[in-house]
Amino acid sequence: MTKYAKLQKNIDAKEKYVITPHIPGGFLTPDTLIKIGEVAKKYNASLKLTSAQRISIGNLKEDDIDSIWKELNMQPAIKNICSVINIEMCSANFCRRSKYPIIGLGIKITNKFQGMELPGKLKIAVAGCKNACINAYTKDIGVLSNTEGELFIVIGGKGGLRPRPHDLLVENINEKEVITYINRLLNYYKDNALEGERFVNFIDRITINKIRKHILK
Repeated sequence: MTKYAKLQKNIDAKEKYVITPHIPGGFLTPDTLIKIGEVAKKYNASLKLTSAQRISIGNLKEDDIDSIWKELNMQPAIKNICSVINIEMCSANFCRRSKYPIIGLGIKITNKFQGMELPGKLKIAVAGCKNACINAYTKDIGVLSNTEGELFIVIGGKGGLRPRPHDLLVENINEKEVITYINRLLNYYKDNALEGERFVNFIDRITINKIRKHILK
């Protein structure tokens, strides 16, 4: 990664790059959306909505990247791949199925943990009901609400070629406890993981029972 940009393609020695600004939870103002469009149009860029609730800006020349970041006046979504790289949020406050208005908590989690350096990359998701339309059960950490509007945390979920079912960490907690437990969990992972060890592998090695005992002490 160079200048917070990734090489997108290299055709006939012509390199093109893609950048991804940080958009907390996928929520942005009309003015920000217009600005992204105007900058993309100016530099003949491509735009793509990503599965991580972001907008990637591609087809860029390397020499233009610094100017584009300056004109956007936005932070990069990822500064260090070995960190909390994304916190996804459902549209709970605007959804009739939601049992808890969880967007505010999602923003608090983003402000505190986004970019926190860790042994490996880590994803978090928050959802206002057990349906978890943003797949909170398949993220490293998922914060959800049950049918009574009580919050609970699951960890270690994974999709892909080697899926892993999530483990329940703790249930019937409030927002302050959510922040406390995530903080303890990430620091425990940071202090005890092997070099380059991903979070799901860390859970399997340490065991969920030992992790739960430490987090809830």
